[in-house]
Amino acid sequence: MSNEFTCSISSIRFDENYQPADSTRLTTNFANLARGEHRQENLRKTLRMINNRFNALAHWDNETADRYSVDVDIISAHLDIEGSGHTFPVIETLKTTITDHRDNTRIEGMIGNSFSSYVRDYDFSVVLPEHFDKNPTSPPPADFGDLHGKLFQYFLNSEAYKANFDKQPVICLSVSTSKTYHRTANHHPVLGVEYRQDEYSLTDEYFHKMGLRVRYFMPVGSVAPLAFYFAGDLLSDYSDFELISAISTMETFQKIYRPEIYNANSTASQVYQPSLKYQDYSLTQIVYDREERSQMAVTQGKFTEETFIKPYQDILEEWAASYTVDSQADKKQTNNKYAA
Repeated sequence: MSNEFTCSISSIRFDENYQPADSTRLTTNFANLARGEHRQENLRKTLRMINNRFNALAHWDNETADRYSVDVDIISAHLDIEGSGHTFPVIETLKTTITDHRDNTRIEGMIGNSFSSYVRDYDFSVVLPEHFDKNPTSPPPADFGDLHGKLFQYFLNSEAYKANFDKQPVICLSVSTSKTYHRTANHHPVLGVEYRQDEYSLTDEYFHKMGLRVRYFMPVGSVAPLAFYFAGDLLSDYSDFELISAISTMETFQKIYRPEIYNANSTASQVYQPSLKYQDYSLTQIVYDREERSQMAVTQGKFTEETFIKPYQDILEEWAASYTVDSQADKKQTNNKYAA
């Protein structure tokens, strides 16, 4: 069989007029915010939070803290398996662009930021629960995440991606509530103080199969570290503005989605274990339905099974068996196993 699937990319601006497309993975933070009677107010407040955080971090030559604003575009990747024109929305991520209002210029921001995937929902909401139902004391299957990792790297190597983006993505997510993080003496001028842990989480291992390794940083003014997933060199491959755009965008979403961690009223300690049971936190006054989000992950996973995995199972298995990539992820990460 051919090793070639067809990748295509579409984008839509995330602004106060944003309406989620029918194909949008509804579990994403930005789609959840854009529904219901408070949708426009939610969007305005979210964008204001992003802009305020960006200006707070990009404070040089910015005395009034309003020099910059951030535009956010939702990037959707579609895959045509059979060349029939029928596509499946495999990946959704974000691209930021900064406007410098003093110099009237546009500056490239980060590609990546958030990460949404139907196949990831299938893996975590269908494959994993079924495995643990049958094997409650065993670790996940050895091939858990293999197909998703290859699909992700295939997308990054596609002509569609290369035609639109010059750099590899950086994904910025919450730290794991099942792990303990230790503050180090390493401090980056933008990313802040680095945290490390002895055992990688299942999510960390999953992203490793996507060719990404992880580092954890708590920026100045933040109360908890963020997990940054990347290929290459996080500290030298990206400009200060790219890093700041990722922090300001994703910290905003995390404050809304996980206020117990990212909008807590105290800062992460030297030895830190995140918890969603923490009670001393503030709300953002942005309406967000977390219960719906968790329920939709299962719905989307089953949808993926019925409309993508089962119909194309033979094709996908044969393709995955023959498709190889050179992972840029840190090989040391494979030696750090998560606890089952």
